[in-house]
Amino acid sequence: MEEKLAFVEGAEQPLSMHPKKFALWLFIVSVVMIFAGMTSAYIVRQSEGNWLEFDLPNVFWYSSAIIVLSSISLHWAYLSARKDDFNTLKIGLIITTILGLGFLIGQWYSWVALVAQDVYFVGNPAGSFMYVFTGLHGIHLISGVIFLIIVLISSLRNKIHSQNLSQLDMCVTYWHFLGGLWLYLFMFLLLNH
Repeated sequence: MEEKLAFVEGAEQPLSMHPKKFALWLFIVSVVMIFAGMTSAYIVRQSEGNWLEFDLPNVFWYSSAIIVLSSISLHWAYLSARKDDFNTLKIGLIITTILGLGFLIGQWYSWVALVAQDVYFVGNPAGSFMYVFTGLHGIHLISGVIFLIIVLISSLRNKIHSQNLSQLDMCVTYWHFLGGLWLYLFMFLLLNH
């Protein structure tokens, strides 16, 4: 009997994760699968011919810089929360939210630039893919900005601090994922356009 108890006491504990964080990771994996499928479809369809050639909007470069800066400002906010520096946390979240909105405005202007080149959602698969890539990423980024606003409100109520970082941690994970996803899409389009 004692031998059995020793076996149970020596057993490794299972890994645990907050259920909301687990759900976030499942969502991220599903988004990765969607974009992996779409980029694969892009390559296959492009190889079939009848592919409109056009320049990528220059605003993509600015959008890329904005999304990188937003990740830096959010990381700054996260480090501030770990130190209970509440004012810097709030400033970092506000800057990140503004940069996120700036990214979305940049995406809108990329569509304006595409229309100026006579690239539309219908008419040629090249244009369709461009609008779907940027539009679907934009929808996910809108959800990220909403998440940022929720976290900002929590920080204004002093609910985020060094002892309660789970909400901010999930927001940081999602936001960095969205930034990485955009950089992947942009590099993919640069290399395969």
